Amino acid sequence: MTYSVINGNRLFHTDEGPTGDRAGETLLLVHGATCDSHDWSAQIGAFAARHRVIVPDLRGHGRSSGLSGGQRPREFAADLAELIDDIDAGPVVVVGHSLGGLVGSVLAVEHPSLVRAVVAVDPSYGFEAQFAPQLAAAFRVPDPVGSAAAILGGLENTATAGPEADALRVWHRRRILGMDPMTVRDVFHGLFDESAVALTVRPGVETYLARRACPVLSLSAADSLKAKGIDGDWEESLSPHPYSASVVLDGVGHWLFQERPAEFNALVLGWMDGLPAA
Repeated sequence: MTYSVINGNRLFHTDEGPTGDRAGETLLLVHGATCDSHDWSAQIGAFAARHRVIVPDLRGHGRSSGLSGGQRPREFAADLAELIDDIDAGPVVVVGHSLGGLVGSVLAVEHPSLVRAVVAVDPSYGFEAQFAPQLAAAFRVPDPVGSAAAILGGLENTATAGPEADALRVWHRRRILGMDPMTVRDVFHGLFDESAVALTVRPGVETYLARRACPVLSLSAADSLKAKGIDGDWEESLSPHPYSASVVLDGVGHWLFQERPAEFNALVLGWMDGLPAA
């Protein structure tokens, strides 16, 4: 079955790879805001060769409905907790990009029995305080989809040229343009309005992230950290687990796992090979 009814919405998801005694870890791949599960096309096959891989569309995104509830990180995490139970998948290694990295962290903090580890890929937290109100204001406009296309459209690695890079940019932009405007507005307000900044803005978010008791692998683009005013060691300092690690990549954009899929896949799979026993 590719749909589950979760908290009043139909969530699309795929479930691939070995199960039972043949399975390694169970991975849950979580996309970012205005994205969908297609983002992980270059990862699913590589990961499913050895592990069970569950790949959902968040509520209001892709093929999932968004008729019930809001579009905030805790609501997305609550959906995923229900989904994990519904398909008997936990505990999982959550691999989350951007918003998905935050949602995976919320899942680890608030549903710790369901999460074995977190891989946070250029996550949407750690912003400076003055950044949040500017972003929230950018979506209090008649055309929030246009705001998203303008803001997210500049996050690819602009130094990368060629037809593949151009196709990636077109794909990202066209997907945003197909989103429901109110969903786009609510997703970004859920990250950056006054009620949300405890999960996204320094220094308050540091206290929250330090509650992730499981191992955490952070994979970040150097330019993203620079834009946030973050030192490369910041993420690693937040996790109390001794197996946690932080990797910063140069020459990549926000979608680093799409720009360098082979390198990304090897990093994640290699780190997972060393995960300590539960």
